[in-house]
Amino acid sequence: MGFYKYIRQAWKKPRENLGDVYKGRLIQWRGENSITRVDKPTRIDRARSLGYKAKQGFVIVRVRLPRGGRMRQHPLKHGRRSAHARSRKVLAKSYQRVAEERAAKKYKNCEVLNSYWVADDGRYCWHEVILVVTDHPVIKADPHINWITKHKGRAFRGVTSAGKKGRGLDKKGKGTEKLRPSQRAHDRKAK
Repeated sequence: MGFYKYIRQAWKKPRENLGDVYKGRLIQWRGENSITRVDKPTRIDRARSLGYKAKQGFVIVRVRLPRGGRMRQHPLKHGRRSAHARSRKVLAKSYQRVAEERAAKKYKNCEVLNSYWVADDGRYCWHEVILVVTDHPVIKADPHINWITKHKGRAFRGVTSAGKKGRGLDKKGKGTEKLRPSQRAHDRKAK
């Protein structure tokens, strides 16, 4: 087996395989800012498979998200009705997609290439986002990645792999069977 295959196997069950290293990382990451730039990817095998190269112009950012979803506010006006007072989840996006959007918002000169899960606990969820500096001369000269310089706002348009999955598309952008019922159908079912 190659080196990356061993890493991939270890990350299938990180709590068991990585043990104290995993716990120590979580303790350290909880004290950091919600968006932190890192030198090297935590999961090198996953980053490489998603297009990361250890060269100038590639940036890795770790994003911490609070778990639990966004709840609807209760109406404060007169004439309240129980139908409007539901406090169910409104945001129909995955944590990974939200992490990509937040990283793209902070690093405006970069474009999101892809992202992957790193860790989670009862309170937070962490994803690492691969960003590409679109104006960098090394990126512009590389024929394998310079296509990204023409594609602006990939994270916000749902064109990354997490965005396509959330929109019910496969990797090639074709429609597959629906991954979930529509948000409206979900609300109707819950009543």
